[in-house]
Amino acid sequence: MGDTDTRLEMAREIEKQIAELEQNSDSEAAREELERLRLQLEALRRQTIGPPQDAWDRVLLARHPQRPFTLDYISMLCTEFTELHGDRRYADDPAMVGGLARFEGQAVTVVGHQKGRDTKQKLFRNFGMPNPEGYRKALRLMQLGAKFGLPIIAWVDTPGAYPGIGAEERGQAEAIAYNLKEIPKLRVPIVVVVHGEGGSGGALGIAVGDDVLMMENAIYSVISPESCSSILWRDWDHKKEAARLLRLTAEDLFRMQIVDQVVPEPPGGAHANPHQAAEMLRPILRGRLQELQKLSTDELLRRRHEKIRKLAMFVTGG
Repeated sequence: MGDTDTRLEMAREIEKQIAELEQNSDSEAAREELERLRLQLEALRRQTIGPPQDAWDRVLLARHPQRPFTLDYISMLCTEFTELHGDRRYADDPAMVGGLARFEGQAVTVVGHQKGRDTKQKLFRNFGMPNPEGYRKALRLMQLGAKFGLPIIAWVDTPGAYPGIGAEERGQAEAIAYNLKEIPKLRVPIVVVVHGEGGSGGALGIAVGDDVLMMENAIYSVISPESCSSILWRDWDHKKEAARLLRLTAEDLFRMQIVDQVVPEPPGGAHANPHQAAEMLRPILRGRLQELQKLSTDELLRRRHEKIRKLAMFVTGG
């Protein structure tokens, strides 16, 4: 293990200690230890020069437990957020959130996957894996926003759609497929932000848009590296190699023209400075929305449909 790898491993261990102490920082000793660890972590980050070494490092950063989630970005970038609930058929799905908000003073519709931080939240949010009612809720909110001419911002961060028996019984695949058919018809600008994990159809179910932005340390793939390793090699020991072969990093996907722009993150990743990460995203998101709103509705739909058709092309590469 090289010096950079050693520092990255040390940084991850310190981040775990900080997260544990933040849950119990009532005593003066705990606060002092917390401050000491933060200073130590900052020193390690300054020593670690350059981007993550391989695709697996990106996977770990995309899954970092302190990485900003959808509601974090909404709270940092938007005002007057009013969350709306339910799919009007079965139930509300906490793994999919959405509603109306203002971005830079403009009314918008926001939808996105939501994970949890502690055990209680993770169970409540189903680890960010939506059921069919989540996708139906997302489409309902998108259609509601389109009815009033509101641009849509979709936030992607999920390991995948929930694969449980109940989800399949209620039409998981049909719900995602229906979204893929109906979202392209919406007559308002749609900007997608892949800011964490973009897992398979679970991500794609809300990720159809005019412009797709991807955070520097996010991932987007048809399958997780562990599952790919399990299928190809019958175990998880080759997950790092699978991550490389899947071409799941922002740089890979930008080269293949699957995403339109890579959004830089603060040194160490978005979790190192969530507010800075949000502010780095803000001007890019604002610029994309402004450009899309200059287009006529017919031109917007023509451009969107052409973009989707191009995604069907088979791309070869090294």
